Amino acid sequence: METIQEQEKIIGMPRIGDNAPAFNAITTQGEINFPEDYSGEWVILFSHPADFTPVCTSEFMTFAHLEDKFAKANCKLVGLSIDGLYSHIAWLRTIKEKIKFKGMKDIEVKFPLIEDISMEVAKKYGMIQPGESKTQAVRAVFFIDPKGIIRALIYYPLSLGRNFDEIYRALIAMQAADKFAIATPADWYPGDDVIVSPAGSCGVAEERMTATDELECEDWFFCTKKLDKEEVLKAIIKT
Repeated sequence: METIQEQEKIIGMPRIGDNAPAFNAITTQGEINFPEDYSGEWVILFSHPADFTPVCTSEFMTFAHLEDKFAKANCKLVGLSIDGLYSHIAWLRTIKEKIKFKGMKDIEVKFPLIEDISMEVAKKYGMIQPGESKTQAVRAVFFIDPKGIIRALIYYPLSLGRNFDEIYRALIAMQAADKFAIATPADWYPGDDVIVSPAGSCGVAEERMTATDELECEDWFFCTKKLDKEEVLKAIIKT
C-alpha cells in the first residue's frame, strides 16, 4: 500500500510560473535534454495514456498534421507516454501506413515521442493521477515559454480527446499578451479587441472614462482597444 508521501509524489504537479522540470530522455527522435534543448522556443509538452489506442491515435495524427503551423509560431511539440521506445516506433509506423482520420492519411509523426517506462518524467509533471489511472498518463498539455517557464497547463481525462483549435489559440494569445502588453478576453482570436490592464489609480480611471482616444471603456475597470489581426500575426507567425 502506498504511503501518503508516495501518493503526493505521484500526483504533485508544477504550476504556472514555475520552471519546467528538467529531464533527459530517450525519444523517437533521439535523446533530448529538456527544456535546455528548446531554449528560445515555445514548447508544447503533452502526454497520452498509451500507444495503439484510438483516441491517442487521433490526437497524434492531428498534432502531426498541425506541426508546421505550430512551428511557424515558434513552437515545438514533444509527446510522452509510459510506453517503451519500440512500442512508440511500431505505433507511429502503423499510423503512417494504415490509419485514416478526418481526411488525414500517410501521416508521419516527426516530433519526439518520449519513452517513459519508469514514469519518471510523467511523475515530475503530475501526469500520473491515481484517481484516473495508476498505470497511464492523463492527457496533459504544458505550454512552456522560451525561458523554460510554464505558462499554462490543461488536463483532460483518458476518454476526452483534446481540442487543437483551443491549444493553438491559447499559444497565440499568450504570445500576443507578451508582445503587446495586453490581456485577451473570452473567446479571443487575432483581430478581436483586446483588454487593457485595469487602471491603477482613481486619476487614471477618470481619464479613461472621459478620454476619446483608442480605448473603449464600459466602466473604469473594463477597457478594450483594437489590435489589428495582421499586426498580431506579423509579430508572431514566421513567413
